[in-house]
Amino acid sequence: MITVQQQPGSPSPASRHRYNLATRHQLVASGVPDGTVTSRSRPGGPWQRLLPRVYLLQTGPPDRRQRALAAVLYAADPGSDPLSGATAALTGGAALALLGIPDAPCTPADVLIRAPRKLAGTPDVRTVPTTRWPRTITVSGVPSARPVRAAADFAAGAEDPDRVRSTLAHVVQAGWCHPQDLHTELRAARLLARPAVRAAAAELLVGVRSIAEARARDAVEGTDLPVPLWNARLHTLDGSFLASPDAYWPDEGVALEIDSVEYHYTRDAWQATLRRRLRLEAHGVLVVSATPSMIRDTPTEVLDAVRTLLALAASRPGPPAALVRGHQQLPLFRAG
Repeated sequence: MITVQQQPGSPSPASRHRYNLATRHQLVASGVPDGTVTSRSRPGGPWQRLLPRVYLLQTGPPDRRQRALAAVLYAADPGSDPLSGATAALTGGAALALLGIPDAPCTPADVLIRAPRKLAGTPDVRTVPTTRWPRTITVSGVPSARPVRAAADFAAGAEDPDRVRSTLAHVVQAGWCHPQDLHTELRAARLLARPAVRAAAAELLVGVRSIAEARARDAVEGTDLPVPLWNARLHTLDGSFLASPDAYWPDEGVALEIDSVEYHYTRDAWQATLRRRLRLEAHGVLVVSATPSMIRDTPTEVLDAVRTLLALAASRPGPPAALVRGHQQLPLFRAG
């Protein structure tokens, strides 16, 4: 569950032990003697010390949500309500993982704190002082930065260009933020000076929504092929939605569909893919189908197939019965 964080009042007793977690300060304030906290969190005891001053009030292992909340409890100012999002907020890969972004790293958890406050990190928690405090939300009970800020903070610490591409694309594809809003956030964080981040932002602005599409775009840009539209929405002549192919050459009526086995492993999913292709072809759109591995390993073969269909389309007597509607190639701002 995700909610916009409101200004808190006094924390309720129930909120002090949310998800079987509490700080030493909270436990003592609720009447638990300091010695009891120590004794119960010894090896074999009913509680576990997850982080300095943060305790898991159960014997079983913590889940992802509990680890994320523990990181925030550790980083929050002891004198504040740690659940308010006012002094500590989850961000980066750990925040994206709570949103369900594939392959987003859960650990170490990045937690924003207000500069100039400083706090030592741990192997499981990285504290990130910032002067640009974000508006916070609550994700599964954990105070977090909004997805657009979490994505930018992830990009700031990621070193693998493909992981930056893939993760930012997943955030946009899932609808957590608009590509132009993400571009604005990356620019505000001065991350567009990094080639990998700048390239990923540029791809999202023109409509690319996955790393396979990004690789296909790289391959197309290295040739004399016309520039396609990425994820354009095609409609029939009467206005009905037809499909949204990964790449589309509108003048020729040629589409490139990148079909991942991950999303087509069931009979129903595969049949839906075939029906979409039949609809496109029934309206005069010529379709090249490829898998992400083909785009990665044998892009020349895929582009040869595209080139052949583009040449075939040029000899057709008329255009396809499909129209592109609502597609906008967003402007790419320079890094500043």
